[in-house]
Amino acid sequence: MKVVAFNGSPRRDGNTSKMIEEVLGVLREEGIDTEAVQIGGNSVRGCTACNVCFKTKDRRCIIDGDYVNGCIEKMLEADGIIIGSPTYFADVSPEVKALIDRVGMVALANDAMLKRKVGAAVIAVRRGGSVHAFDSINHLFLISQMIVPGSSYWNLSIAWKKGDFEGDREGIRTMRTLGQNMAWLLKRTAGNS
Repeated sequence: MKVVAFNGSPRRDGNTSKMIEEVLGVLREEGIDTEAVQIGGNSVRGCTACNVCFKTKDRRCIIDGDYVNGCIEKMLEADGIIIGSPTYFADVSPEVKALIDRVGMVALANDAMLKRKVGAAVIAVRRGGSVHAFDSINHLFLISQMIVPGSSYWNLSIAWKKGDFEGDREGIRTMRTLGQNMAWLLKRTAGNS
């Protein structure tokens, strides 16, 4: 089993990264392979609504030269997917939004290619807007027919300045519980796709 996580924050070692690593650490303790992929801070285009993916059905976006097709390949190889983002004006970072839109269209065009994979969103927030950002990622998972595990609270941390997550005891507990629930679900659904 494998889980791939995408960090949508341009801060490579910031709060979003630390939150993702907390979840991945629990998954590794449970014997699950993990991989973290940095997407925040990279140049990317959004979906152009060209619908070529519905014609080619090759599990790729026609837009090449950025990280999206590589992310799609990693998602297809994985049993679980984590997408993490800071909160930008009550939504996800632009890199995560582009990933959601393009992966979502390619998945729909290719007979729900992410169907029954396990998906989890994690959100860093200064104060407000985190639930909308959390929902934005979960909308991708749900329309892709993925399975979304819960935690002890929404998967977020009140973490603005670098290092704030390490002081958020409830946020750490929420990430650890998410990791435990994700591992439990992955083990019970293994081989049943």
